Amino acid sequence: MITVFYDGKCGLCSREINHYRHIAPKGVFNWQDITESTEQLNQLGVSLAQGLKRLHATDATGRLYIGANAFILIWKQLPRWKFLASLVALPGMRQLAQLAYACFADWKFRHAKHCQLAANDTLH
Repeated sequence: MITVFYDGKCGLCSREINHYRHIAPKGVFNWQDITESTEQLNQLGVSLAQGLKRLHATDATGRLYIGANAFILIWKQLPRWKFLASLVALPGMRQLAQLAYACFADWKFRHAKHCQLAANDTLH
């Protein structure tokens, strides 16, 4: 089973994850809203702030995927998204996707109040 750690307080993130949930085959994903529980995320050595900043997912073996790589992992399992996963996984495209996602994720993290609260908590 693939575990997806997502930001449930982010409207865009929640809408996207809810779409994936709706189309996902049964028994493939375990969806974890990290704003409600960070226990599994912490067991991976990932802080709440890190989890809020980037999408994280683990595959059935426990391997951790972050950012665009997490999206590729998810998309490979979804009808009508497999092609996008294959395209984004190509050399060059993967790096471009990682860069574009990082820019967006950093912007979202800087502007979301709950993300800033989590970032401040890690400083104390």
